[in-house]
Amino acid sequence: MTRRGLLLILSSPSGAGKSTLSRMLMEWDPTMRFSVSATTRPPRPGETDGREYYFRSRDDFQSMVAAGDMLEHAEVFGNLYGSPRGPVEAAMKAGRDTVFDIDWQGGQQIKQSMRDDVVSIFILPPSIAELERRLRGRGQDSDEVIAGRMAKSRDEISHWAEYDFVLVNTDLDATFEDLKTIVQGQRLRRDRQPALSEFVRGLNEEFAAR
Repeated sequence: MTRRGLLLILSSPSGAGKSTLSRMLMEWDPTMRFSVSATTRPPRPGETDGREYYFRSRDDFQSMVAAGDMLEHAEVFGNLYGSPRGPVEAAMKAGRDTVFDIDWQGGQQIKQSMRDDVVSIFILPPSIAELERRLRGRGQDSDEVIAGRMAKSRDEISHWAEYDFVLVNTDLDATFEDLKTIVQGQRLRRDRQPALSEFVRGLNEEFAAR
């Protein structure tokens, strides 16, 4: 029975684990797809249109927004970013789930656009000290950048109650098991399986024929 695909929104403060968990989800189920954003920034060396991003001019991007072809969009450091509607809806009709690694603002916009198909999950760190330790453990950012990420984390965490599910990422493997349980349960919901009505009708016809 074909089911309708899910829109899985994963959000967290930087360093809490959403990107790692997103990758683990798609390794667990290769039929899942990661939402590819559109952007007005120019491609960097090695980037390909449709793989890292859909690269669009500002006029084209704004036309998509005006036509309702973006599920969510925002301006960051002078460039526009957004999630095109078309590829997501095509995946849903094919029964494929789409994973969004986005912040709470983008998540809210997608919920407003496609509320019945969204499952939102917020990932919390076990403590603020551990969050900072993880950020420093990457060895990629200066003290100034880390301080900025930590300051932003407080605002992001304040939106935890707006999500359907909240996981505390104390242990990555255990958190991933909980995440899989959420996905499997949501896939089995009656309203996610439009073919069930026809299937039950067939069962009733079998009863009538006995």
